[in-house]
Amino acid sequence: MRRFDLIIVGGSFAGLACARTAALRGLKVAVVERKRDPGERVRTTGILVKEAAEEMDVPSHLTRLVRGVRLYAPNGKFTDHSSAGYYFLTTDTPNLLRWMADEATRAGAEMLLGAAFKRAEQDADAVTLPDLDLSAGLLVGADGATSAVGRAFGLDANRRFLGGVEFELEPEPALDGRFLHCFLDSELAPGYIAWAAPSVGVTQVGLAARHGVRPDARAFLEVYRKRLGLPERRIVARRSGLIPAGATLAHTHVGRVMLIGDAAGHVSPLTGGGIVQTLRLGRRTAQLAADWINAGGEHPALALAREAPRFRTKLWLRRMLDLAPPNWVWNLALGTAPFRAFAQTIYFHQRGDVAAAPEMPDGGRKTERSP
Repeated sequence: MRRFDLIIVGGSFAGLACARTAALRGLKVAVVERKRDPGERVRTTGILVKEAAEEMDVPSHLTRLVRGVRLYAPNGKFTDHSSAGYYFLTTDTPNLLRWMADEATRAGAEMLLGAAFKRAEQDADAVTLPDLDLSAGLLVGADGATSAVGRAFGLDANRRFLGGVEFELEPEPALDGRFLHCFLDSELAPGYIAWAAPSVGVTQVGLAARHGVRPDARAFLEVYRKRLGLPERRIVARRSGLIPAGATLAHTHVGRVMLIGDAAGHVSPLTGGGIVQTLRLGRRTAQLAADWINAGGEHPALALAREAPRFRTKLWLRRMLDLAPPNWVWNLALGTAPFRAFAQTIYFHQRGDVAAAPEMPDGGRKTERSP
């Protein structure tokens, strides 16, 4: 039986951020990941908001900077939004996760790839994974929206989700690379949006829909091409997954076991954005675990519970969006001052408004018009 200070189940953003920081803090860390390659079968768009980019220094060759958002109504009209100093990063997500795994290894964590979590037992002194002959002082479940660690220990589980599907297409030079292109359409993406994003060597095109609706990404591909007048491009990769949309869970730890990231509902129920929280709370979990193990500090799960967002307002807005307003409502709303202000708040956290947005490179700021 190999003994560690910390075992993390799940080798995605939350788990790898936690592993690297914990190892740098001197803990003996193991990451249990069922995939043999951290970059295979990716289930996230990998689009980083500025706050997420500030949580870790990502190699520039794995990212593409995007300054603004172009928001489309079902009738094809759009408004452009940006804010001084703000940006998004689209990423080569598979290679970004491989890089994060390498960084965690370089810091001293041990990556146990191809190792599936099946069951665990705990007592007053340790958590044991008998099928893998491992034990640790703390077990962290960072294993996604339907966490096996959470099920094994009877912890709260995500019950409401957005369902997302995304294709990676061959690069589309005609797509305006200054923007994330977001499409409001309650017929194609009820309760959420569809999107097209210039990325690293590809174009990401996808959509997500409210709980209980299966998104049809191929139908959106046809709309995307026709609406923007673009040619058909070869699909080079496909990803799909569930996005927790019920806010942070209440009961996420027991004894020496705790959940973080998607497993704990650390995802905005309104936007589905979770990477910034998984990075921040993953690193914070490692810091708290080091204090607990090395200095007798407070249990990391208790401290983290006070710091994790509750998303109360966003949960209320999620329930409103789940009503999926008919498309004529989106057509009327887009371009109005209240809707512009709402979009600016959602995408840029109240940093200015479209009327005062800075000039964008290569063409200046645009307002409502037909493409």
